[in-house]
Amino acid sequence: MLVTTTSNIEGKRITKYIGLVNGEAIIGSNVVKDFFSNIRDVVSSRSGAYEQGLREAKSIAIKEMIDQAHRLGGNAIIGVDLDYETIGNGAMLMVSANGTAVVVE
Repeated sequence: MLVTTTSNIEGKRITKYIGLVNGEAIIGSNVVKDFFSNIRDVVSSRSGAYEQGLREAKSIAIKEMIDQAHRLGGNAIIGVDLDYETIGNGAMLMVSANGTAVVVE
């Protein structure tokens, strides 16, 4: 499925706007803290374990969004926006993916 942050897809014609689709993933900071307590991989103020957790959450959110668009009959998603929010006084991190499901040809 084509997924883009733009409002159109060059070389494709949007024939139907299906509507808003979204996906979310929540990771607990305890998972990240466990990574830190077992593996100290902070180099140049970056943590590979934390970044890997974020990548996994982003992938889950995008996959959920794609699955929803597919169920609704879409073959592309335009205008994708990714948001990152902390919840529970920073105890958890939520990644949300939102976009518009469309049919393109």
